[in-house]
Amino acid sequence: METALQRYLDHLKVEKGLSKNTLEAYGTDLHAFLGFLRVRKRGSWSEVLPQDVLEHVMKLSDRSLKARSLARHLVAIRGLYKFLMKEGDVAKNPTALVELPKAGRKLPNFLTLDEVDRLLSAAHARAQEGPEGVRNDAMLELLYATGLRASELVNLTVDDLHMDRGFLKTMGKGKKERIVPMGKSAIQSLQFYLATSRETLRKGRSTQALFLTRLGKGMTRQMFWKLLKDLARRAGIRKDISPHVLRHSFATHLVQRGADLRSVQAMLGHSDISTTQIYTHLNLSHLKSVASKHPRA
Repeated sequence: METALQRYLDHLKVEKGLSKNTLEAYGTDLHAFLGFLRVRKRGSWSEVLPQDVLEHVMKLSDRSLKARSLARHLVAIRGLYKFLMKEGDVAKNPTALVELPKAGRKLPNFLTLDEVDRLLSAAHARAQEGPEGVRNDAMLELLYATGLRASELVNLTVDDLHMDRGFLKTMGKGKKERIVPMGKSAIQSLQFYLATSRETLRKGRSTQALFLTRLGKGMTRQMFWKLLKDLARRAGIRKDISPHVLRHSFATHLVQRGADLRSVQAMLGHSDISTTQIYTHLNLSHLKSVASKHPRA
């Protein structure tokens, strides 16, 4: 069973091109299911019954997992069985009659325009302190200007930038390349970083990574997360902030200013427009908030 499971994970990595984080989540969920089946003394994937799948999901529910997390577990198991059936390892899919838990759509966190201004101002102030501050300022300007994922931001290379034409290229989920416009402010910050700081940080190393640490190595998601939290603290922002909050802020502010969803979908790299539609709900919440201030509200 372990061998078949590993074949499926290899399939997701090679054929589907899933990100490292998504693969780890699938692996964790499926190994938890495998452990449950061993307790039930199932010797092969073909011995698994719909009751086994349902009981596993119920046990996860007893641990107070949210509907979204339960649904993710079931999606992982369903995907495994579709693969096993295609490979001829099993004849029946025990997940076919098990319904996904209903998950309410959670509105993402985002910053207000004032909070974004304060965050960028804190980054601009740190830019006066040396190459690392200039780098941080360029990263923050670029993140808010493009809505990139943190992994996309730190994996950018110098060759991905096309500043003369006002856009960059990035490799998103599923190894899908997309083009994203940058905006003048982000371009100016990048030009200043490249002209004054990147060479100092590179320390003679041969690397195409755009954003470098003081040791001359490529920036990591974890390091950027830490510096973002530090800047938020300096800006007096008490919200739980992350690179993804900046991504949500980018999309939310675009929709609030009338950007069409298809354009936002293309910039964010969403494969399905239904994912992008969450920002219409945010826009409605914003409009309701504004309307509530009316004297006759």
